[in-house]
Amino acid sequence: MTYRWERTMSHDRPGGRRLPTAPLFVVLLVLTVASAVVSLAFGSEPLSVSGVVDVLQARLTGSKGEDPTYDAIVWELRAPRVIMAMVVGAGLAMAGACMQTLVRNPLADPYLLGVSSGAGVGATLVIVLGIFSGLGIWALSFGALGGALMATALVFGISMAQGGITPLRLILTGVVMSAAFSSVSSFLVFFSADPRATQSVLFWLLGSLSGSVWGQILPSVIVVTVAIALLMALHSWLDALAAGADVASGLGVPVKGLRIGLFVLVSVLVGVLVAVSGGIGFVGLVVPHLARILVGARHRAVLPIAATGGALFMLWVDVAARVIVRPQEIPLSVVTGIVGAPIFLLLLGRRHYTYSGGE
Repeated sequence: MTYRWERTMSHDRPGGRRLPTAPLFVVLLVLTVASAVVSLAFGSEPLSVSGVVDVLQARLTGSKGEDPTYDAIVWELRAPRVIMAMVVGAGLAMAGACMQTLVRNPLADPYLLGVSSGAGVGATLVIVLGIFSGLGIWALSFGALGGALMATALVFGISMAQGGITPLRLILTGVVMSAAFSSVSSFLVFFSADPRATQSVLFWLLGSLSGSVWGQILPSVIVVTVAIALLMALHSWLDALAAGADVASGLGVPVKGLRIGLFVLVSVLVGVLVAVSGGIGFVGLVVPHLARILVGARHRAVLPIAATGGALFMLWVDVAARVIVRPQEIPLSVVTGIVGAPIFLLLLGRRHYTYSGGE
């Protein structure tokens, strides 16, 4: 049974019209930058936007803000997490769009391959057992990244041993391994004698940017930038792959090599993002669908719109997580779930999914 994803244009926009990509990208980019500045004023301690702008102007000219309190809150505490929110949102949205094409399933998200669950095992080992504690603030990210790469290697090895990377095999292997890794994390938490460690694990597994520091930003930015550059370079091959392996092969696309390359690229991208933010649901599932509704299914348009849309969405998700129950924070997946589930159900009503060859 092969999966066919049909898109009825008359249901996407009135008259089947798509928005022009370039103007929409510029609008989303401007909104993202403006939102980034405004979001720095929100948190457990509300700040004025004018004070935030003063700190940013001073820092960007090589000096410090006049008010030490404002300077510390804006630049040292909030600015790293705001930038990280944009990077993570953009990366997850791109990974989701790529994964949906790789497995030809609109329900696929970046965590389908078990990367998030594997990272959860690594993070749990760090929090509960203190592994890699000598690395200081890098311990959690290092443990999570190690777990993510371990999960990637296992899923890849199992898939190749069973006949190669195919959409169905990836989905089944990823689902099974995700369940296995989640069980390992639950086992470690269950036998933990420290209730605070249990709470920390749960909070991390549901996603948080509270631990973001300047030193983590550059590696994440580099990985996301390289990923978007590679995916944009392969946009025509992705379009062909979305139409099916037979169609892609007929057009001269090296399907096997492309699938392996996309698998590795998405795994590394998601592994790095999960290592710095934990597991954040719905971003990589919902945002690519919104992008396709706005600009159509071609990856040359979908990828940049999904990236900027994901960055904008994650910015305001992080703001909501900071202010809903301040001075405490709530996990990001709680917010994305509450917001993302209704959006996805609305999108589901605007799309038609059919299966060729029977149901």
